[in-house]
Amino acid sequence: MTPARRRVLTVIVLLSVVGIGVSSVSLYHHYGTSESSYCDFGANFNCDMVNRSVYSEVGGVPVALIGVLGYCGLLSLAVFYWRKGDAPVLLLMGSLAGLAFALYLTYVEGFVLAVWCVLCLSSLGLISAITVLSGWLNAHFDN
Repeated sequence: MTPARRRVLTVIVLLSVVGIGVSSVSLYHHYGTSESSYCDFGANFNCDMVNRSVYSEVGGVPVALIGVLGYCGLLSLAVFYWRKGDAPVLLLMGSLAGLAFALYLTYVEGFVLAVWCVLCLSSLGLISAITVLSGWLNAHFDN
């Protein structure tokens, strides 16, 4: 593995770990019962409103848990990349799926709920960066 690919994988690992952290905080507060918002920055930015809305679960599964599991999957692929020949493609496919889901959730925030969540926007930034880096890995992969 070239040093450039190793650096890109290291960044993907770090971004995935941060994504797990962001999603875990969101999951913790999804089940929270506190009346006060943990990230209330006015009428347009309130994580609790987003994180406790009807859109915060898919089939009874919290979106934040889906995020934790998704970032764990991407982390696993990045850590074990050198062992699997198809890992770069799987990493790109997984990150694209995560990006598509994050974009859908961002649409819901902006156009349905009309409230933004800082944690959700952070996760969107993280999965966007992972997707770009995964694309670079696939473009520069030579088995």
